[in-house]
Amino acid sequence: MIRTIARKEIKLLMKEKGTFFWLLGMPILFIVLFATVFSNASSATLNIQYMDQDQSQASQQFLKTIGDMKAFQLTHDTTLTTEQQIDKIKEGKLSAMIVFPKGFGDSLKSGNQQAQIMLYHDGMSSNIIGPIEAVLQNIAGKYQEEKIANALTAAGKSQAELKQVLTPPIKVDEKQEVTSGSISMITQVVPGYTVMFAFFVITSMVRRFMKDKESGMISRLNSTPMRYMSYLIGMWVPYMLVVVVQCTILLGFGYFVYGLHLGDALAIAMIVFAIAICGTGLGLAISLIVKSENQGMAFTQLITMGGAVLGGLWFPADMLPGFLQNIGKVMPQYWAQKAMQNVMVHGAHIQDILPNLGVMLLVAVVGLALATLRFPRFMKSAIS
Repeated sequence: MIRTIARKEIKLLMKEKGTFFWLLGMPILFIVLFATVFSNASSATLNIQYMDQDQSQASQQFLKTIGDMKAFQLTHDTTLTTEQQIDKIKEGKLSAMIVFPKGFGDSLKSGNQQAQIMLYHDGMSSNIIGPIEAVLQNIAGKYQEEKIANALTAAGKSQAELKQVLTPPIKVDEKQEVTSGSISMITQVVPGYTVMFAFFVITSMVRRFMKDKESGMISRLNSTPMRYMSYLIGMWVPYMLVVVVQCTILLGFGYFVYGLHLGDALAIAMIVFAIAICGTGLGLAISLIVKSENQGMAFTQLITMGGAVLGGLWFPADMLPGFLQNIGKVMPQYWAQKAMQNVMVHGAHIQDILPNLGVMLLVAVVGLALATLRFPRFMKSAIS
């Protein structure tokens, strides 16, 4: 009986072309889109608009220092006045502009007063102002060091004394720990969207259970000596296979197209299997708890989209506030994503991801238990 029901479900799944689009086509589109966006963002340069009213050697040298940095590109609009460009900033048509006012070079040369640089920016462009301010402060700091060095030299200080005075009291050494795989946005995007869309199988499960219920299939099965566990397992297995195939194809796509480092293949296989059991276990519970297909879709969206945000599938969970990070650890997607990244980036093996697998299997057991408890009421509510 289990084999018969499972075979029936597989045939129905193969006939529904939309299933392949939502479970394979859509996640591949998301992976390609966001991999392209993030790869371009990481190599993009930041345009800095400027206006040099001073036209001195000092202002030109300052601009040259900025222009020599690979991450920045200077742009200058000669068709508009300074006031017109400031108006564009006020209107939200321009993000930021650096202005070197008249007298900048003279003030810098005299050393008696501060040389002023104006940084105009839109209040909504805080994401790009930080890097620009950091660059300006860094260059200003070098000018300050040069001023101090000249003053000390004039006071008769030796080179050794100059070096001692100008050496920062604190030195920060950045050390990146060696990992087995390369760290890139691909290691975030591919496993993230693989896990996210794996849980969309719940949508297909809810739709199928509702159709069986409304078509009278459940009532007819209820009149047979079939045990309800046979029906549940028969409906469960095909969708587990769907998720396994789905995850395998998506991870394979990341491997062959983007060179994704998979790490321990057996560990990845165990994660995929755990995701399949977890997602479909939740699917069983939701399918038997909800009273309509629309209600089931609402629950599915809540679990999939909420789990994607809180579980760190769209962006690293560390970027979330602390209390949201704690909430995210309740989501099975969090444990699936962490397990994949630990294997792909940090060289973890099965023994290292046992807690992650345990959480996903626990969710599956809870889902199956709820489905078992709800099945008798589900049978009674079926249309005869």
